[in-house]
Amino acid sequence: MAEEVGMFRVQQTMGSVLCCRCGIPMAPNAANMCVRCLRSEVDITEGLQKHVIIMYCPECESYLQPPKTWIKAQLESKEVLAFCIKRLKNLSKVKLVQADFVWTEPHSKRIKVKLRVQKEVLNGVVLEQAYVVEYVVQDLMCESCSRVQANPDQWIASVQLRQHVSHRRTFFYLEQVILKHDAAARAIKIKQMDHGIDFFFSNRSHGVKFVEFIGKVSPIKSRHDKQLVSHDTKSNNYNYKYTFSVEICPICREDLICLPPKVANSLGNLGPLVLCTKVTNSIVLLDPFTLRYTFLDAEQYWRAPLKALLTSRQLVEYIVLDVEPVSSEVNVGSSKYGLADFQVARMSDFGRNDNIFTVRAHLGHLLNPGDRALGYDLYGANSNDSELDKYYKGLNIPEVILVKKSYDEEQRRRRGKNRQWKLKSLNMEVDDTARGRVDEEKLIEEFEKFTFDVEEDKELRSNMSLYKKKDYQPSDTASMTDGEDVPLVPLEELLEELGLSEDGEGMSE
Repeated sequence: MAEEVGMFRVQQTMGSVLCCRCGIPMAPNAANMCVRCLRSEVDITEGLQKHVIIMYCPECESYLQPPKTWIKAQLESKEVLAFCIKRLKNLSKVKLVQADFVWTEPHSKRIKVKLRVQKEVLNGVVLEQAYVVEYVVQDLMCESCSRVQANPDQWIASVQLRQHVSHRRTFFYLEQVILKHDAAARAIKIKQMDHGIDFFFSNRSHGVKFVEFIGKVSPIKSRHDKQLVSHDTKSNNYNYKYTFSVEICPICREDLICLPPKVANSLGNLGPLVLCTKVTNSIVLLDPFTLRYTFLDAEQYWRAPLKALLTSRQLVEYIVLDVEPVSSEVNVGSSKYGLADFQVARMSDFGRNDNIFTVRAHLGHLLNPGDRALGYDLYGANSNDSELDKYYKGLNIPEVILVKKSYDEEQRRRRGKNRQWKLKSLNMEVDDTARGRVDEEKLIEEFEKFTFDVEEDKELRSNMSLYKKKDYQPSDTASMTDGEDVPLVPLEELLEELGLSEDGEGMSE
């Protein structure tokens, strides 16, 4: 402003004074001492802890926050840094400005943290200083890990998964979902039973959390019980064992269901014959003749449980002779369907009779003349469904209900022997008392059918983790049949499997 009106302006300069101790020029401050002399006179880190002992559980990788809290964290993480700072006493006397890890050998059992603090010293002068705190890590097993090491069978909570069906397709799927989300990481033991799987945990809260996870991926109903193991009358402490009984709904994907009249009316007169196209925490029911669909959550299902009229094990193979589209392709939920009229014949009837069936189905977008399809043979099926006989006597029941496209069985098996992907499995113990050699053969056959479903259904494998095979070698037969219309898992959907190398120097694929 003074320059604009032509006034003279005096330039201001910063003066300097001599330090009262060493005599060097410096900027003036309230103490009249340079920084070096201030630090020699005053140590703001005096009285602060520089050596601390912390307890670490090597089994569960947790740190003890006195008196009884265990914090699980990785080395040199934000959680460990916050834990180390909280362990320091008298830190409130100074102002913490910055905290960083100082590198140490991974096996040295030492953690070093460099802290930069500030404190007001002589005559209001603020001094900043850095110092290093050394933490000595001592191994101490937490209570749950020590209990497991002393007796691995000493569980506190047990989750019993059960499904009353004649196959294990649901458990194969749940196993992959559990592995992908690492939901059973806290389980101390997993046991495969005849009609389900048992999970054992060392803490009740772990069992409750696991039941909540299962409820998010499948429609279930559960109940829990507890049994008194021991109690101390002097301290009034009680030890219980908790059991969670979880029942998964028996309706599976591709099942044919006959809806009772009350249920059909509550769903807007859907059906009564519907297909189950998807099972998550809700059930998707589709009318294959009109493309109408609905969602049933767990509460709705268990209020009026449904039974499968026919299951996927009763599917019959047909060949498509003719296709007449009825409607264009539409989106039903997250899937695409097209309504069409089909002329089909059973593969087993070729050369025996001329039985041809005309049926309307939801696969008009997928099937062409000459293709194969799997469906339910209501023409020759012997169903004992009370709902169908009691309420739908006058119903015009179709002779065939098509479910999905089918592929050449021999070629699928040939490709199955040389797949480029694999699935991981849970470390389960098998209940030998309830299983035999016949059951093992049945289990292998059902798992092979499950892998076919994984190859054919992209939406199904989106909830799984598929891994590349290390020793995969393309065969000559596979290269000769690449032109066939057999679904394969794309290479970009596969994950690399990582593991420790034999020499322990790094990671290997």
